[in-house]
Amino acid sequence: MLAMKLLPLATLASCLLILPPANAAGRKPNVLFIALDDLNDWIGCLGGHPLTKTPNLDRFAASGVLFRNAYCAAPSCNPSRTAVFTGLPPHRSGLYQNTQKLRDVLPDQELLPRYLSRQGYWSAGSGKLLHYVIDPQSWDDYYPDKAKDNPFPPTFNPPNRPISLALGGPWQYRETDWAALEMSDEEFGGDWRVTEWIGKQLQQPRDKPFFLACGIYRPHEPWFVPAKYFEPFPLESIRPGPGFKENDLDDVPAEGKRIARNRYFPHILEHKQWERGIQAYLASIHYADAMVGRVLDELERSPHRDNTIVVLWSDHGWHLGEKEHWQKFTPWRLSGRVPLILRVPEGVPGLPEGTRPGSVCDRPVSLVDLFRTLTDLCGLPPKADAGNRSLVPLLRDPAAEWPHAAITHLDHPENYAISTESWRYIHYRDGGEELYDLAADPHEWTNLAGKPEHAAKLAEMRKLAPGTIAPVRKTRITTQ
Repeated sequence: MLAMKLLPLATLASCLLILPPANAAGRKPNVLFIALDDLNDWIGCLGGHPLTKTPNLDRFAASGVLFRNAYCAAPSCNPSRTAVFTGLPPHRSGLYQNTQKLRDVLPDQELLPRYLSRQGYWSAGSGKLLHYVIDPQSWDDYYPDKAKDNPFPPTFNPPNRPISLALGGPWQYRETDWAALEMSDEEFGGDWRVTEWIGKQLQQPRDKPFFLACGIYRPHEPWFVPAKYFEPFPLESIRPGPGFKENDLDDVPAEGKRIARNRYFPHILEHKQWERGIQAYLASIHYADAMVGRVLDELERSPHRDNTIVVLWSDHGWHLGEKEHWQKFTPWRLSGRVPLILRVPEGVPGLPEGTRPGSVCDRPVSLVDLFRTLTDLCGLPPKADAGNRSLVPLLRDPAAEWPHAAITHLDHPENYAISTESWRYIHYRDGGEELYDLAADPHEWTNLAGKPEHAAKLAEMRKLAPGTIAPVRKTRITTQ
């Protein structure tokens, strides 16, 4: 009798020993999708500026895979974000410019959150994720209210603008301005409200997996953030970024010079605001980093900590005087290269072993690859018309063979840059070209396109251009 009673207990114990872990392969993982706006490589783990302070971004990079050679699909908000959320690069979608409207160009395209919702996910977001719209039909929930289609929560806006940089004329973007604000994060609102809402969602138990997207607006202009974020950057310590070099446009083709010289940098120099602008950008990055830290801390405290993929990216970079340019919109690395970090827990269907903390990948990757990467990781069918490149092989082994280049398109289909691991090629619509050896010249100071000894490499890079390039799709005129 005793043996008969013990047998079921022994059997039960053996069954318990072989039960899979909570997030075993086959269970759909959650996705936390964090986007920052206008952030170049000025973060500690990318070494972009020696003064920058980004402890939260750096600790996150140390917990996952840091892609040091990641590029946006376009160096402007609308086409870059559209590429991420559709899986379509500009040369396939025809959306190249901020002035095009997503739903005018792609009226029936299914975006990432809706695609995941159809696969059983709860998809929610907050803050700027698309270009100044929410696209309400793509989300199950949103803050602010998705019905209003305005992604920006209440944010303090100083009166009596501009504060620091005088308006130079109708060509100037009014938000090109900066100041330290004597107020708390909560009083400032904006990204604090976004991260507060995201944190609350993370603490909720869920009966289905979630896709939770957090759009942090800084360091997008205006560079108004609470004063405490300026304090680590005293004005007398400010220096240009390491990519700055005088007369750097001397060997750049005419179209490149035209793109670079957009009047902002001379205007900023004239008003003696260069150092203050750099200071304010560093302060805005420091603030954005603090907001990232709030979200990561909430995830660590949440019931979803061990079953959540975390992806962090920026839509494009930013110039602060390099190539005589201020803003984005250029073909060079400062506009196109972006922070990209992924952390995958153990047990997800597409990568059961998870990512190794502190991994670094130098293969050339594109943000447009994130759509397919997430469907692969989550064990979902790929979206039929999305790009077919997945970063999963590189998440498994950052040194894996990767025969791909990353392509970044400007506002015209024939203005584009191609990035490999060690080289960059820039093509302009007037036939002008640039070629850079990144191993010897990471800041793209010396154009090798006209050097006979590099003719073979130039020809090799030309062959990496897309075979078919869509024209700019027609759209209604917008002032945004």
